[in-house]
Amino acid sequence: QVQLVESGGGLVQAGDSLRLSCAASGRTFSTYVMGWFRQAPGEEREFVAAISVGGTMIYYADSGKGRFTNSRDNAGSLVYLQMNSLITQDTAVYYCAAKQFWGVPASPGGYPYWGQGTQVTVST
Repeated sequence: QVQLVESGGGLVQAGDSLRLSCAASGRTFSTYVMGWFRQAPGEEREFVAAISVGGTMIYYADSGKGRFTNSRDNAGSLVYLQMNSLITQDTAVYYCAAKQFWGVPASPGGYPYWGQGTQVTVST
């Protein structure tokens, strides 16, 4: 198993940046595909980004392309989501998730391990 803890959320203004972090503990972090998802009130959980075990494959939802950067530090068991040029539609609880095979990285159902989430609120 792997335990995940997100941090870095907060209240920012439109146009600002935030870097979310996800710290992993438990089994070997470097064997897990890591995903980021978000969920706004009243909405379904949606895919944001995913990164392969070695960091060579990174996949983004259209909503974050050009603004978000997903990276990982396997030595430190950390994964990051750098979010730039934030807009109000980015307001949501952001979750990191882990699974062991790339498969369909955008499907939340494929991830057995989830963090508790961190709130990101973007104001005008």
